[in-house]
Amino acid sequence: ERQRTLYGLVYDAQQRARAGVRAGMSGRDADALARELIAARGLGDAFGHSLGHGLGLEVHEAPRLSKTNAEPLPAGAVVTIEPGVYVAGDGGVRIEDDVHLAPEGPVLLSDGRTELLELV
Repeated sequence: ERQRTLYGLVYDAQQRARAGVRAGMSGRDADALARELIAARGLGDAFGHSLGHGLGLEVHEAPRLSKTNAEPLPAGAVVTIEPGVYVAGDGGVRIEDDVHLAPEGPVLLSDGRTELLELV
């Protein structure tokens, strides 16, 4: 049950960030979309990395979607949205999608399922 709860939290944070990220917002504000929801549910300390990063010629590159990046996210960038929480004794969850920061809004590039599937 605890893993299901953790997954639901990360899923909600990822959906919020994926829908809310925009070209022109700071990397800090993008990170806050997920971080604030996770913190509000009492697990802020369990989200120890940044929300995401740019994809391009390198796997990890600018722009950084992190609480320390005040720079605006450029239109046309492709970024990862990958919040995660890690709790000793309970495990960890990270969900990642790739998003294009188009001028009209975020465009999801990933096509994998992120909903929790239960096998009985």
